[in-house]
Amino acid sequence: MLLKIHPEHPEGRKIKQAVETLEKGGVIIYPTDTVYGLGCDIYNHKAVDRICKLRGLDPVKARLSFICKDISQVAEFSKQIDNTTFRLMKKHLPGPFTFVLNSNNSVPKLFKNRKRTIGVRVPDNNICHALVEGLDRPILTASLRTTMRFWSTSPIRRTFTRISKSWSTSLSMGALAATTPPP
Repeated sequence: MLLKIHPEHPEGRKIKQAVETLEKGGVIIYPTDTVYGLGCDIYNHKAVDRICKLRGLDPVKARLSFICKDISQVAEFSKQIDNTTFRLMKKHLPGPFTFVLNSNNSVPKLFKNRKRTIGVRVPDNNICHALVEGLDRPILTASLRTTMRFWSTSPIRRTFTRISKSWSTSLSMGALAATTPPP
């Protein structure tokens, strides 16, 4: 399913559709403040595996990131953030940065790599914020790329057509894409 969505004022009905996809274990393609991303519920291992498969990553070794709504939510999944890092995050978030932090026990075990770190993002994007707000927990994210090329926000329809069997819904600043999990 491909949904057109307003970038500044995301329609609640469309966000709800995407959140329902995430809750059912689906994978979505959605815009961030940088590139389109593949996203799923951080607690759904099958959806995480699907994203890893799409990206050609080993789920155990993959260094995946979370999209969070704010620094407060980031703190729920990281060990105590020192003052210097907190000030840096406060200055640059929301924005196009990923901070790598030490993870705490709230992070699903699938994400605990050998270094026990997580990447966290708080994008400056209303669609991302609405999705995380609607799901009420972070979204696992990986940049959408095919053949080692990152996709910008323009060729979403072509990308959606090429790999639509792998995800449930696709959202764009313009549109959102999502897929339901395979039977």
